[in-house]
Amino acid sequence: MWGVVGLGGLGHAAVKFAKAFGLKVTVISTSPGKKQEATERLGADSFLVSRDHAQMQAAMGTMDGIIDTVSAQHPLLPLIGLLKSHGKLVMVGAPEKPLELPVFPLSIWRKIVAGSCIGGIKETQEMMDFAAKHNITADIELITMDYVNTAMERLVKADVRYRFVIDIGNTLKAA
Repeated sequence: MWGVVGLGGLGHAAVKFAKAFGLKVTVISTSPGKKQEATERLGADSFLVSRDHAQMQAAMGTMDGIIDTVSAQHPLLPLIGLLKSHGKLVMVGAPEKPLELPVFPLSIWRKIVAGSCIGGIKETQEMMDFAAKHNITADIELITMDYVNTAMERLVKADVRYRFVIDIGNTLKAA
């Protein structure tokens, strides 16, 4: 079982890739309202509300790995607790401030924390080929340049699935 923390631009893509790799996926989110989106639309096998202590306790030690896509401040200890021994927490989000990393639980429970960023040309091509083979696409909302201010307001409210993309070509044609 693999966890995906966050269901934004990176998180929704992580769910799609993990499912294409044949993994069982649990989406971990602070927002209970994202459960239907995660399970019915994106195909996650299960959903955990990270603020629900009982749900988190019940899932302790059940995950082989977790991809953390969240860029906001959030505690890592509950996520580390979800991992099996030798489980890996892979950080791909980029919070503005450093996150607190509890070293003692990592040592005692033999957990691994790693980071990942974009790959080189070879890795990017492999990812694109895999995405094409498995029909993985990013869910975006195409906007024109005159909608950017509204898009920024919506972004602050987390009212986008899952990325805004500015259609420069059609924006220039309209001018």
